[in-house]
Amino acid sequence: MSDQPHQTAGDTSIIETPEAQGETTPRRRLSGRARLILLLVLLAAILGGALWLVRYQTSGKFMQETNDAYIRADLVTIAPKVSGYVAEVLVADNQDVTAGQPLVRIDPRSYRAQAAQAEAQIAQAEASANASRAQIAQQRAAIEQAQAQFAAAQAKARYDADEVRRYTPLAESGAESRQQLAQLRAAADQSAANARAQAAALAAQQRQVATLEAQIGQSRAQRQGAAAQLAAANVDVSSTVIRSPVAGRIGDKTATVGQFATAGTRLMSVVPLRQIYVTANFKETQLALMRPGQPATIKVDALDGTELRGRVASLSPGTGAQFSLLPPQNATGNFTKIVQRVPVRIALEASPAARRLLVPGLSVTVTVDTRSAKGQLDQIRSEQKRLSERSR
Repeated sequence: MSDQPHQTAGDTSIIETPEAQGETTPRRRLSGRARLILLLVLLAAILGGALWLVRYQTSGKFMQETNDAYIRADLVTIAPKVSGYVAEVLVADNQDVTAGQPLVRIDPRSYRAQAAQAEAQIAQAEASANASRAQIAQQRAAIEQAQAQFAAAQAKARYDADEVRRYTPLAESGAESRQQLAQLRAAADQSAANARAQAAALAAQQRQVATLEAQIGQSRAQRQGAAAQLAAANVDVSSTVIRSPVAGRIGDKTATVGQFATAGTRLMSVVPLRQIYVTANFKETQLALMRPGQPATIKVDALDGTELRGRVASLSPGTGAQFSLLPPQNATGNFTKIVQRVPVRIALEASPAARRLLVPGLSVTVTVDTRSAKGQLDQIRSEQKRLSERSR
């Protein structure tokens, strides 16, 4: 006999197979534990999103970050004031130096010779002035002699004139001869002329004093000029020793012994590592609430992301493009708007141990907390709205 089910005539019932029975089996529902886990996950997601939103609204949106930032320092270029051959280089590459420490010595012999020449000119001017003073003393004696001669000539002229006046009535009356009167008149005229000559000689001697005094003034001016030359020569002599203007570290040294150094030619640089700072180039869309004095967090790549503290010192008065060699001319040709960046100077607050490891050029990531300026944009908008209303 066969075990398969069979259908007899007139039997209309349908025999269900196991497959058909499986299609009508009810689906399994999640257990209470699974529903609880899903509910907790959903609540955690909602709570995390809410916390993130609250944090973003209270602080996150005020944190402006950029990785276009680098450590900087105001490098000091060392160049000689005078030209000459390098006689000695007193520092090595990457050496730490103090302010005023000698760096390079240039051969000073030619400048010392110029100083000696100026000293000789000063001595010559002083000798010339002393000679003029001696001549003035001698001239005063000559003036006294001329005054005496002039006084004698005046006395002789007065005497001869008196004789003429005394003999004139006698000659007219015939008591004396007219020849005698003529001789007396000639003598009187000669005495008067001699007196005038002596007066002129006295005046000439007196004017000679003024000439000698002018020579003294000229010698004094020559001495002052020579003294100025000596001062300039001494400056040149002192400039042959090039000293460090600031404390820092030697970098990019090119000076060698025997090299001819021209005035103004760079020989090396001094990096003031104690005065390093950070220049962060923020996008223009990040500057609305950025103000000097706001705190900043600095992550240094060279220190494996170590965070340092800092503060916004100042904002550049223009974008970096404005201070480039060839500023963009956006009024010509086609225009594509590009977000500009503005350099922001960050004062670094780092320990001495950290500063010893920081050098200019290192890459950093800067985050500025702008919450202190929160609400200022609303204030600006309200002020602009009032101005607009007044202008209507």
